[in-house]
Amino acid sequence: MGLLKDSNTIMSPSSQILTGEWTSQEPSETFRLGIQVGERLAGGEILLLSGPLGAGKTILVKGIAAGLGVDPDEVTSPSFTLVNPYSGRLVLFHIDLYRLDQGASAAHAVDLEELLRDESAVIVIEWAERMGRYPLPGNTWRIAVSGDGDDPRKISIEAV
Repeated sequence: MGLLKDSNTIMSPSSQILTGEWTSQEPSETFRLGIQVGERLAGGEILLLSGPLGAGKTILVKGIAAGLGVDPDEVTSPSFTLVNPYSGRLVLFHIDLYRLDQGASAAHAVDLEELLRDESAVIVIEWAERMGRYPLPGNTWRIAVSGDGDDPRKISIEAV
């Protein structure tokens, strides 16, 4: 079985990001979608991930990292470290805000303003909704992952 998709490709000034909705039947399909996203990144993108615990957000990030030339086995959830940097074709900052209080203080706790200064890096933020209305630059994408247990995952990607 393959990833079921209903997608478009939308162009931003610096990259081609897949947008649309996909149904993933298993983690390997979520990983492959992440690779497709990662291969299209050009730097400067911010990907905001949301979804319940166990939905597959970190699996998706492992795929994005692989698409950027990072060994996916090195990618772990930064739940306790908050930010994990990886070097590949581009620098990837993997951020997890799950353990932080809601609001702009979450963004300040990971020094997001400093990370955003690296315009060639890709920033992926799990539990991004915890930032509230923190202002982000224009090259921002929302990725929602829904489903848990053995159920298929619905993954949607849209420009913010």
